[in-house]
Amino acid sequence: MRASIGMIALEFPTNYASDAQDYLAKGLAMRDEWKGQRNLSFCLAPHAPYTVSDTTFERIGVLAEKLDVPIHLHVHETREEVNSAATETGSRPLTRLASLGLLSPRLIGVHAVHLDPAEISMLAKHACHVSHCPSSNLKLASGIAPVAELLDAGVNVALGTDGAASNNRLDMFEEMRLAALLAKADAYRADVVPAHRALELATYAGAKALALDRQIGSIEVGKSADLTAVNLSTIALSPCYEPVSNLVYSAGRHDVTHVWIDGEAVLVDGVLTRGSTQSLRATAHRWATLIRPIR
Repeated sequence: MRASIGMIALEFPTNYASDAQDYLAKGLAMRDEWKGQRNLSFCLAPHAPYTVSDTTFERIGVLAEKLDVPIHLHVHETREEVNSAATETGSRPLTRLASLGLLSPRLIGVHAVHLDPAEISMLAKHACHVSHCPSSNLKLASGIAPVAELLDAGVNVALGTDGAASNNRLDMFEEMRLAALLAKADAYRADVVPAHRALELATYAGAKALALDRQIGSIEVGKSADLTAVNLSTIALSPCYEPVSNLVYSAGRHDVTHVWIDGEAVLVDGVLTRGSTQSLRATAHRWATLIRPIR
């Protein structure tokens, strides 16, 4: 697979690390070990403003510049998060991040649901990116992100899924369809996020947010051949008047037939060329037992 690996930071201990310094040390060691892998890239991933201190954010800002990597951060996800920050610190999270110098083209603001017009302008001014996670926002009743306003302001909006705990499917086809439909309903405009724009959110915009748009995200000479073939000729997708519209509003991951990563076929006629579904299923079961012992 191609992956962008996040070097997480939190202030509280887990089984992985004891404090923010330990999290970052382990993340940086992991990056040093694997940075030679062609299909891997890295980003700093402080969890959220309510779990990361000013001191840690300042260090992350320095590290991001030094390593030339993006900063992936959950922000303004819920109304409670924003209101609590304003009550406890006297400022909303994005204002705090701005004061710490974190707003820049490196920042990927994940969720970004509860934004006022000034904050949307702030994101646009600093060329920040937003990772829109519609399914997660719906499952957790977080709200609907102002995608139309963000796009109108010139903010690069990409699509994400969040984690399995708040998004059971982790299906980018589902996110693409929901992003298009929710944006229309929220803006009361049927022309918001048309099919071609939804496809862009799911492809090029994500590559741009991760600073990989010179390498992937669109089909161009000189870029890596990361390609997905979708069968639009099935009875459920017939007739096909407009392929991109069918892709966004009708097709799903079950319609994918082939996948290439950097020109190498990793899925052919729905069958993995490396490993097997049986071994993947066994791995998933093993991790499920480690995370939550089966009684």
